[in-house]
Formats: sequence, structure tokens, C-alpha cells
Amino acid sequence: MRWVSPEAIWKRSSWTSWGAEIMAIDFIHALQSEWLKKKRSLASWLILTGAFFTPAIVIVARLVNHDKLRQLYSTDGFWTLLWRNSWESMAIFFLPMAAVLATSLITQIEYKNNAWKQVHTLPLSPTTIFFSKLAVILLMMVQFFVLFNLGIYLSAVVPYLLIGNVPYPTAHAPLASFLVQNMLYFVDCLPIVAAQYLLSLRFKNFLVPIGFGFLTWVGALAALSWKFGYVIPYSYSMLTYLKDNPAGRAIVPAFDVHWLAIGYFVLFIVVGYGLFVTKAQKG
Repeated sequence: MRWVSPEAIWKRSSWTSWGAEIMAIDFIHALQSEWLKKKRSLASWLILTGAFFTPAIVIVARLVNHDKLRQLYSTDGFWTLLWRNSWESMAIFFLPMAAVLATSLITQIEYKNNAWKQVHTLPLSPTTIFFSKLAVILLMMVQFFVLFNLGIYLSAVVPYLLIGNVPYPTAHAPLASFLVQNMLYFVDCLPIVAAQYLLSLRFKNFLVPIGFGFLTWVGALAALSWKFGYVIPYSYSMLTYLKDNPAGRAIVPAFDVHWLAIGYFVLFIVVGYGLFVTKAQKG
């Protein structure tokens, strides 16, 4: 057995720690750069408009039909009903489409500007480039959730402020339950992000990943009543919303689909990363 001196062990650990610190700094700088590029893209406006679209519709509908608001705002289940109604269109349409479009548009920035070769000439490893872009997309989805939740609150407060005889809702708001549901819906969108990221990095024409995402979403919607519909990873936000629906519009599996969503996410990320780092043409 070879004897290693304490000095050698300390030196080796110091070099390892220093290398990890450099990698962390590079990742932070790459993340900041990607975030700045994101601000000039269509994806930022997509996140903003998509998050506030449903709450804006709710506000307009309530202002038009304001005669029934006094009774509505006095009910015990006001916040739960508002939450449920707001998430219907979000879980079935806007969340999957936001994941598809935002991921594709962020990746398209480099293709649009013919800048992939310049990106790869930077003193950054392919791993840093791959995961910094992915991190920006995930942060955008977090931003999407935050803005949507803010929109839900505003859809309750704005009619109260604009219509004099409408009381402020005194019903208990189950914030802990809402937070858990937000986390579950976020997990539901992860495999969509990963699949779209994989495709967007492989195809220069952004219509390919967007077209694939839209067609797969349509297929997932059509397969809700199929007992094996859960195999389509674009269906998980729909299944989460419809699992308590008494109308039985979807066949929800007995097991927790969120673990399946995480499994798909990891699989697509591993495959996408492998294809990215081994890609011969870096542009």
C-alpha cells in the first residue's frame, strides 16, 4: 500500500477546492450572460403575457358581471374556487405551451445570431454552457409561476378596489396547499423543458422543436382518457389538475406521476447533455 504524506493530501484537496471554485465562478458568469441575453428575447414577453393572461380574463369577466361579486366574495371557499378556476387553463394549455416556447426561444438566440461558434470559443466548458442555459430556462419558469400567482391575487383584489359594494374576501386562503401545488406543477413541466431543450440544441430550425412540442401536447390532450396516457410526459400538469375532477375526463394512474416526471427530466437531460458535448459541429 502506497503511503501518502499529509502535505500531499492537503495540496491535492487544495487544488480540488480551487478548481471547484473556478468552475462555480465560471458558471455564475455564464448564467449572468445568458440572463442578459434572455432580456432581449421574445421569451421574456412570452413569460409575462402568458402568466397574466388568465388573471386578466378573470378580472374583465368579473368587472362585466359585477352584480354577483358581492355574494361570491363572501363565500367561505372564495380563494380555493379562484385558484381552481385560474389553474384550469394554465395546467391544460398555458403551462405546457410556455415550457415549449420559452425553451425553444431561449436556445434559438444562438442560432438566430449565428453565435454558437463564438460561444464555444469562450473559456467555458461545454458542461458550463449546457447547464447555464438550462438554469436560465428553469429560472424563467419560476418567474412564470411567481407572476401567475401574483396575477391570481390581483384578479381578486382589482374588482374589490374598482367596485364599491364588493367586500374584501375574508375566506381562509390555504397558502401552504397552494405552495405545494405550485411545486407539483413545476415538477410537471420539467420533462417538457428537458425534452424541448434536447431538441432545440439539435435542430437549427426552431420550428422543429416547437412543432414537436405542440403535436405532443395535442397527443397528450387526446390521450387523457387512455389508461396509458401517463407515458406521454407532456400530460402531467393536466393529470395533476384533473385528478380530483368528478367528471372523469382523465384516467389518472394510481401511482404518483411526479416521480415519473422527475425520471423523464433526468433521462432527457442526460441524453441532451451527451449529445451536446459530443456534437461534432459546434455551430
